[in-house]
Amino acid sequence: MSEPERDTAATLRDDAIRLLARREYAWAELRARLVAKGHDPAEVEAGLTALAEQGLQSDARFAESFLRSRVMRGQGPVRIRAELSRRGVDEATARHAFDEAGGEVDWFELAAEALARRFPGPGEGVRERARRERFLAGRGFEFDQLRHAMTHAWDDA
Repeated sequence: MSEPERDTAATLRDDAIRLLARREYAWAELRARLVAKGHDPAEVEAGLTALAEQGLQSDARFAESFLRSRVMRGQGPVRIRAELSRRGVDEATARHAFDEAGGEVDWFELAAEALARRFPGPGEGVRERARRERFLAGRGFEFDQLRHAMTHAWDDA
C-alpha cells in the first residue's frame, strides 16, 4: 500500500470512529455520511466491513439503542420500525431488537402514558376524540394500542 493510500485509509477509519464515538450509526447511515465527506465509495465499503468485523460498528447495537431512545420519547412500534427501515436496518435486525425489548416495553401502557401527557382528558365530542386518535397514530401506535390508550389513559386521574 502506498503512502497516500495508507493516509486515505487512516483518514476514513478516523472519520468513521469519530462519528461512532458520538453515537451508534447504522451501516448504511455511516456509509452515506462518509461518502458525503468525500471518501471513495469502494474504500468506504471495505472500511466499514473491517469496522463491523472488529465490532466497532453494529446494526444490531444501533437498532437496540435507537429503539430505547424512541421508546423514551413515547413513540410507537410502527413509527420506530419505519425509521429503522429508513436508516437502512434490515427487517430481521429490527425484529431482533423488538424481541429483545419485548419484555421491557408495554406498548399499550406507553400509548396511554403518551396520550395522558399530551391531553388532559378524553375530550368532548367526536372531533376531540379523533384528534387524540390522530395524535397516537402519528406517534406510531397500532390500532389496538390506540383503543387501549383512549380507554385507560386517564384511569389514575
